[in-house]
Amino acid sequence: MSDSAGPADRLRDIRRRRGLTQEGLAERAGLSPATVKKIERGGTARVETYHALARALHVRTSALFDSPGPHQSLRHNDDNIDLMRLRQAVVPPATFPGRMDTVDDEPDLDRLRHTTRSVALAYHRDDYGEVAELLPELVRSAHAAVEHFDGGPQHTEALRLRGNVLQMVGRYLTQVRALDLAQIALRDAVRDAVAAGDRSGVAAAVYQQGWLLMRQGRLDEAERVSVATAEEVEPRISRASRQNLGAWGKLLVHASAAAARNNRPQDARELLRLARTAGAALGGATAVEESSWGRFDWRTVAFQGIENHLVAERPDRVLSLAARMPATSNTFRRRHLLDVAQAHAMVRQPDEATAILAALLDDTPEWLRHQRMAAHTFQTALAATKRRRLSPQQRRLARFFDVA
Repeated sequence: MSDSAGPADRLRDIRRRRGLTQEGLAERAGLSPATVKKIERGGTARVETYHALARALHVRTSALFDSPGPHQSLRHNDDNIDLMRLRQAVVPPATFPGRMDTVDDEPDLDRLRHTTRSVALAYHRDDYGEVAELLPELVRSAHAAVEHFDGGPQHTEALRLRGNVLQMVGRYLTQVRALDLAQIALRDAVRDAVAAGDRSGVAAAVYQQGWLLMRQGRLDEAERVSVATAEEVEPRISRASRQNLGAWGKLLVHASAAAARNNRPQDARELLRLARTAGAALGGATAVEESSWGRFDWRTVAFQGIENHLVAERPDRVLSLAARMPATSNTFRRRHLLDVAQAHAMVRQPDEATAILAALLDDTPEWLRHQRMAAHTFQTALAATKRRRLSPQQRRLARFFDVA
């Protein structure tokens, strides 16, 4: 098989080496034969479908991914217009002397720090409109601060702050799936954190990068970079601060998520076991870093363990474990609630799935809008419903997800 083979050729080759027909593979994977045929003809599918196929073939999910080239897909320029201001700030044009932008006024690091925190809080409120409005100028201010202070502690602090700002840019862009631009922002965030000697900043930027890599289907890299950074920043438990424990734990959770999606359940469990150490060290406390990795405590580890069961297509186990979790704010556990909704849909409990989606729509509509899994879950639940007519709740969700 050629190294440049795409998913269609790779799937066909591995299936044949396993001695399976398309129908036999579909049965093992719990998919329809039409899905396997579509992929082998060059069609695309959701990452979860590739994961099911890889599990049935006993290979890593990443073994099926290798794009034949961007020229194979028709692309549009819509995001270039929507993201123009942010694109100009993150990757401004350069000329021989350096950046074209110059700022005469001396930057105010205290004001920059305050604005950075304000944008972080807006992101956690799902106020993406405010985030999109403020980020471009915040990035420019951070660039100006780094260029103005050319040495000493102020330069170091300016680098640290710019790394923090670029983390938020990467996080926002990953959420709205502008992945290539997000990659640039996070690469630069890591560089700034390294230059500032900010180990927790490096960990936070790599955590964001792991999320992005998983969305790109780069599962091997997501796991490796998360594990390598977790090993580098592993704290001495008896002396570790909450932030150090949270950053370490979050990296391990992301590594576990990548391993689970890559059909490596034993490694996923081992990584969660290590993350559980960080959660236990916090006791009942929660580590918080609003502008980067968010929140971490023992529940973060438990939620990831439940999600790993969903990835392995064990919805009954998901529902059983979810029932034991204590109640907490929907904002903290919304990704978990989406997993539970999908599990209900998988076991043909459409009303339960729909109720969870409706509650998420009430609580976090802007976040839900960017969750493709949510739309897929609703469509699955809708297909399983026995009603002849949609309920008001279903009609509302159908309008939101633009489902006919």
